[in-house]
This record gives sequence, C-alpha cells and structure tokens, in this order.
Amino acid sequence: MLPEQHLIALKEWAVTVQALAQGRQILLLRKGGIREPGKDFRVDHTEFLLYPTYEHQKEDLLKDVFQSALRSLLAEPRPERQITFSHWAKVEEVIEVSQQKKVDDLSPHHIWTNAYAQSRLHWKPKLPLAVMLLRVYQMERPVDVPALPEYRGCTSWIEVLDRVPLGGLRPVLSEQEFRRRVDEIKNCLGMALSTA
Repeated sequence: MLPEQHLIALKEWAVTVQALAQGRQILLLRKGGIREPGKDFRVDHTEFLLYPTYEHQKEDLLKDVFQSALRSLLAEPRPERQITFSHWAKVEEVIEVSQQKKVDDLSPHHIWTNAYAQSRLHWKPKLPLAVMLLRVYQMERPVDVPALPEYRGCTSWIEVLDRVPLGGLRPVLSEQEFRRRVDEIKNCLGMALSTA
C-alpha cells in the first residue's frame, strides 16, 4: 500500500529528477556527498520525495542529447525560497558496483556522460558505488514547501518539517515496463533476472 504523505526527501539534480519523472531512467548512482555523515552515502530510506536541486549541474556532465533539457530547466523561472515536490520514489533494489566496466555498461540506462559516471565510481575508490533502482510515482499534484536554510548544503537526505501530502500516486512506468528495465540493467551487470 502506498503512503498518503511523506517527509523524507532525497536531493538530486533537477535534470536527473526530470529524467526519472519522464521514465527516461530508473536508476541513481550514489557514493556520497561532501557533507554526508562520515562522507559516505547510505540508503537510509527506501521511500522518499525527489528533491530537485540546481547546484553543480553542468551541460558537459550530460550526454549531448540531454543537454538541451538542462538548458530548458535552467531557463525556467523558479522561486528561490521554495521547493516543489512532484514525484515520490521507492527503492526496488540497491546494487553495489566496484568495477569500471560495469559502470560503463550502465551507460544506456542514464543521462550522464561515461566520464561523469566513472568519476562517481573513482571518488573514494575503496567504497563501492550504489546503483539505486527506483520505482518512481507522480504525485496527484505538485506541493510547494519553503526552502529552509537547514535544507541547503551537499547532503543527500533531508527531513521536510511538514509532511508533504502525496495524494493519489501514479507510477511513471507500467509494472511490465519497469520490470523490463530492471531486467535490462541486471543483465548488463551480469546478474540474475527477476522472476516477476
């Protein structure tokens, strides 16, 4: 059963949130943020709001075909003191990857350049890269909340002070299409496919 409200959010580039919201990708690659506790990323929550951020996004970190999406996003007016939540996600699975070849094999499944994906792998090389497979849902209507000072900074997780109503959640991808994408990703990583 899906929740009706939520207060935990995961910060991610706005262009990546858009790709997730449009069903263009179902994964995130994470290793840590500059100000994470212990500087390591942990999947502390398996359900969360997608918090679009605008810092650190650069065209040259995206594949050519997705660079115009970033330009369009940056050209849109947006209130500086407000966050708009429109999508909620549930972690289907977390896969740890330590080999560059496997990161390279994920290339068809995300919007970033291979060089950027590799940089995430090579930062703190003794730690594996977390590949988060996400089932993404569109909220019934977007919800605006104040962008409080405590939400700023290079951390992944935030707790929104007021619970955000989700309304009726609608999956971005059908169950069949989502399972097909999961199987494609697992296949390229040399893993067993789902039986669902």
